[in-house]
Amino acid sequence: MKVRPANLDDAHAILEIYNRAVLESTATFDLIPRELDEQRAYIAERSGGLAVLVADDDGVVAGFASLSFYRSRPAYRTSVENSVYVHQDYQRRGVGDALIDALIEWATAHGFHAMFARIADAQEASMRLHAKHGFELVGIEKEVGRKFGQWRDAAIMQRLL
Repeated sequence: MKVRPANLDDAHAILEIYNRAVLESTATFDLIPRELDEQRAYIAERSGGLAVLVADDDGVVAGFASLSFYRSRPAYRTSVENSVYVHQDYQRRGVGDALIDALIEWATAHGFHAMFARIADAQEASMRLHAKHGFELVGIEKEVGRKFGQWRDAAIMQRLL
């Protein structure tokens, strides 16, 4: 498996992984599935210093990860937030590890100082994955999202690069 920058040809596969998370899980607080044009724009907006990376298993997108600016104000420009999504058929096979390692390497090479993970519904598997890669829990946002008829927390984890 190879981790590489996503291109617009990957948009459909990324969209399938992401929209499944939107519709069936609390891994994201999005409530409405993305359209293909929105996914392509998401990839294009993150080319350069920010990133969308894919785990490519011989032409199959096994997962993807992205970096977004942590906040919009200029003083936050050295901080990024990551997102990691793994296709259901590739979970527990090291895809998340490979993607986070690649994001850390990418962010460091592009001069970022801090990386955050906002983990919707404080999902244990995602928190363990991030902790394994040097992220520390810095807070819990209580009941900040509402999905599937319930209030949901978000865990905030951070790693200095």
